[in-house]
Amino acid sequence: MLLIDSLAEEYICAAIRRGEFDDLPGQGQPLDLVDDSSVPEALRVGHRILKNAGCLPSEVSLRGEIHALEALLNLAELASEQQTIRRRLCLLRTRLALQGHDINLLVREPVYRDKLSVKIARAVQQNNDISLA
Repeated sequence: MLLIDSLAEEYICAAIRRGEFDDLPGQGQPLDLVDDSSVPEALRVGHRILKNAGCLPSEVSLRGEIHALEALLNLAELASEQQTIRRRLCLLRTRLALQGHDINLLVREPVYRDKLSVKIARAVQQNNDISLA
């Protein structure tokens, strides 16, 4: 262990003994293990820090709302509901594009696209294997 590591560990242990970590928000609650595989790997730590501080970049907020609306669109039964959701989706996608962000992360991240393609191919193959059995 490096000197800096042992010093950090010593300070942390001393703070624990003094009870400085006893009244932290979320104490005793399960960790929020959000799947952030859609966020490019180089940006994950920064996004997690911002999220924990309650400050999400507008791009992330927009993408989250777009994702939620897309899921809601699949559940909407009335044509009027679908039309309202589609209008909102169009607006949010336009805002995202005007901020200079790609609407589709797969366009920007070929590594992510390749991983996703492999995952989808495996899922399709598993479904085919199940249906053939």
